[in-house]
Amino acid sequence: MTLLSAVAVTATTEIIRGVLRVRANASYTDAMVQAGLRPYILPVIAASKADSLLDGMDGLLLTGGEDVDPRRYDAFPHPRLGDIHLERDALELALVLAAQARRMPILAICRGIQVVNVALGGTLIQDIPTECPNALEHDGEWARSARVHDIGISAGSKLAAAAGTEQMRVNSFHHQSVGRLADGLEVVARAPDGVIEGVEWTDDRWWMVGVQWHPEELIHTPETWDRALFSTFAAELNRTTVSSGDASALRSSPDASAVQGNSSGGRVERRSRH
Repeated sequence: MTLLSAVAVTATTEIIRGVLRVRANASYTDAMVQAGLRPYILPVIAASKADSLLDGMDGLLLTGGEDVDPRRYDAFPHPRLGDIHLERDALELALVLAAQARRMPILAICRGIQVVNVALGGTLIQDIPTECPNALEHDGEWARSARVHDIGISAGSKLAAAAGTEQMRVNSFHHQSVGRLADGLEVVARAPDGVIEGVEWTDDRWWMVGVQWHPEELIHTPETWDRALFSTFAAELNRTTVSSGDASALRSSPDASAVQGNSSGGRVERRSRH
């Protein structure tokens, strides 16, 4: 297989065997390689470097992980707020705006859909069980490849075209979700309880699709939906010529100096499920 378009892949930092490491789950890179893409893991560095990190890249994949710091959307921390990673937040928020300015396609997964919404001015539900008491369980102790609840996808949406269906069953590993939707985004998928499961950018000049589940964990299941999502992402990257200097009618890169530091010094001592 010839690997074509290059994709920047976000990561976290974690102390593993006593050493601080940059880490992303292999399932992300496996899914992209299967789709014919060349994944490149991004280090968690200063947000001021976000735009330059995208040089030479054709697309951006935003991965799952920690909760987004609620101060980023002017909210007080919920008692059930999980781990946060301030440097990662700063970098990824800047990456979204830098990619938008370039019209660089984005596939945003789990935390990624939330990062996009916050970067563009939206908010999050910080804890689904307490803020949406009638919601389904979205963060259970099931297998990563278990399809645990259904979603409905809007007809005619980019997500429906990519997945090849308007109804599918997905896995689920999140206690947060998109709250108030950012301007320019459209909700294109929901769970039966109303929790947002998919968003996309409304303007066809920028391909940005965000999903709340983890399609990278489902590429080996009998259903074709999640493999098709990565294949569509790959096809979009191969079709699109990205101009790093084209920022017309789109927002410019942010001032990345707003937040410095990490509540844990960037040293996240855990084994994240995401």
